Amino acid sequence: MPEFKDIITPVDCRVTEVTTLKEALDLMQEKKWNLLPVTDSNRRLLGVFTRSSLYQMVIAECPLNTPIKKYIIKQVETLDINTPYEQIERIVKTSQVGTGVIIDEQDQVVGILTKTDMVMSLLQTSQELQTIKTLKRTLETAIDHAFDGIVMTDEKKKIQMVSPPLLELFNLQIEAVLHEPAEKALPQLHLEKVYESETAEVSGFLEINGIKYIVHRIPIVEDGRVIGAIGKVVFRQLNEVSELFKKLQKAENKASFYHQQFQKSESARFTWDHLLTVDPYMEKLKKSAAKAAKGRSTILIRGESGTGKELFAHAIHKSSARSTGKFIVVNCAAIPEDLLESEFFGYEEGAFTGARQKGKLGKFDLANGGTLFLDEIGDMSLALQAKLLRVLQEREFYRVGGTVRIQVDVRIIAATNRNLEEMVKEGTFREDLYYRLNVISLNVPPLRERLYDVDHLIGQFMIEFNQILGTSIMGIEERARETLLGYDWPGNVRELRNVMERAMTFAESGKIKIEDLPDYVTKKVTIFEPLVNVSLVENAELEAIKKALVQVQGNKVKAARLLGISRSGLYEKIKKYKLPT
Repeated sequence: MPEFKDIITPVDCRVTEVTTLKEALDLMQEKKWNLLPVTDSNRRLLGVFTRSSLYQMVIAECPLNTPIKKYIIKQVETLDINTPYEQIERIVKTSQVGTGVIIDEQDQVVGILTKTDMVMSLLQTSQELQTIKTLKRTLETAIDHAFDGIVMTDEKKKIQMVSPPLLELFNLQIEAVLHEPAEKALPQLHLEKVYESETAEVSGFLEINGIKYIVHRIPIVEDGRVIGAIGKVVFRQLNEVSELFKKLQKAENKASFYHQQFQKSESARFTWDHLLTVDPYMEKLKKSAAKAAKGRSTILIRGESGTGKELFAHAIHKSSARSTGKFIVVNCAAIPEDLLESEFFGYEEGAFTGARQKGKLGKFDLANGGTLFLDEIGDMSLALQAKLLRVLQEREFYRVGGTVRIQVDVRIIAATNRNLEEMVKEGTFREDLYYRLNVISLNVPPLRERLYDVDHLIGQFMIEFNQILGTSIMGIEERARETLLGYDWPGNVRELRNVMERAMTFAESGKIKIEDLPDYVTKKVTIFEPLVNVSLVENAELEAIKKALVQVQGNKVKAARLLGISRSGLYEKIKKYKLPT
């Protein structure tokens, strides 16, 4: 729709009360106007000089140099420049006046509007509408004959167009879909997601009646806001595409594996995004670790085996000022005691029998300018602890069999699953090294204390293993989920990952069932049957209490803390739901 100011004829000349008949005649002939707006010195309207006024002066035989003042028509209707176009269109269609005078906010004359102006504008608008209609017909034809399913929604998330193949796939009639909210008519597509994310996305493999399909969700953005969305449902010949994709994925995984093995000891592979969690404490811990990464201080990461301590170490290095340097990993528990010193510091030529002729660089040499990650540091001997302490204090060391001091600039990140405080008391870990390492301490909680992370990780691992294994597992049955939530996970995230890989390998129905889980998991968890004659809210509360009690192995104090209620409040609810005490 054009704007009013774009269709008026601007007044680029000035006519006053002293303008002569000849001057007015010349202007009318030049401009082809039927009237001339007459203004004062401030360009404010005094009246108009029309062709009728001109005829009266001619009939009165006025000389050409006669001013037009006596023949000006004072009663004139004006239009404001900001009048809506639709209103102008109605006025012109009903008005008997051929031309109108347009004024601005200061009552100054800015132009005139003729019926010719409006007719030309209407013709242009008609042409634009015809173009839109043609485009709409073309689009509808393309959608009707699309190979796959297509649906389009408007700014209010209501369906405006839908293709026949999509209706056939979901066994729907167009009357039940058109102009309905997409979330109600086609909830499987989740088109509402892109209205918030404003980003195109592709779903995983979905299934209906044994037919697999994927959904492309594309937002339509104008002036920085989403005004609609397009959903493209791909389902025909998807099996063939899936097989080709699996072959490509296997080739890429194989190449990636060898590439990672080549770089494994020299670069960090994980970032903060790899630490999957929805637990508030873990989120806070990640933020603290990210802040610590910016400094130079030694960091000690503590936690049970399998909680992700090495992932924290990788992410800290990746986000530190040393991210361009090497990230060297030493597992202190995996290297024999008699070789650990040479692994740390290297050795000179001829240092011992069987050594390389030209000697060997140690991990400190390799990590110079970067980060050295000492995993399982609690398994290091006291003798090596003393030498490590010297390196941390002096930033220098001697190679095995060497006499030259080697200067290094290495940041230490250490990790352990052992109680170092108890080891210090027992004399199996040096107290001075403990305080040297424990500058910044990060305690990674076990998975049994992160109830919501178990459920979150189930979904994330499902996505990961669908890609790795080429499976199409889209969910997990409730009894299987409750079993996984109720298990105490002594092996933490690593164990959950292994169990999910096994379950997805064994699952055959598109969903993980309880029989797909290992026996040692299912035998250790007791699943309570849901109560009848209670509300949905009460059932949800009951399930939360049961899961918390199972997770903390019946400890009421810990369960109350996990649920965020008092211990007495927990006992009241246990009594209410008749749970075993």
